Amino acid sequence: MPAANVFAAGCASRVVLDHITSKWGVLVIVALTETSLRWGELRRGIEGISEKMLAQTLRTLEADGLVHRDAQPTIPPRVDYSLTDRGHELAAHLLPLVRWVGVNAGDIVGGR
Repeated sequence: MPAANVFAAGCASRVVLDHITSKWGVLVIVALTETSLRWGELRRGIEGISEKMLAQTLRTLEADGLVHRDAQPTIPPRVDYSLTDRGHELAAHLLPLVRWVGVNAGDIVGGR
C-alpha cells in the first residue's frame, strides 16, 4: 500500500497530523510513554493544560486509537489512560523530537 500523500489537501494524514502534532497531543502522548496515568495525574503533570483541553485531547487520541481509556466500575470511579501499541510506536518517533526541542529551545527562543 503506498504511503499517504501528506501534501494533498484532502489527505487523511492532515487530520492525523493535526491531532498528534498539537502542543497538547504531543505532551499527552509523551506523558503516557512510561506508564498509565489517571486524569488528575495528567492534569497536574502537564502544566498549563486546561481541563477542557485535556478532556478534548484525550477523547481525540482515544478515537484515533493512540490512547486507551480504562474505566473501572469502582466508587469513586477510576479511569486510567495508557498508550495503545500504535501510541507507543508513535511515541518512539516523538521522543527524539521532544528531546531535541528541550536541548535547543533556549537558543532558539533566546536568539530572537
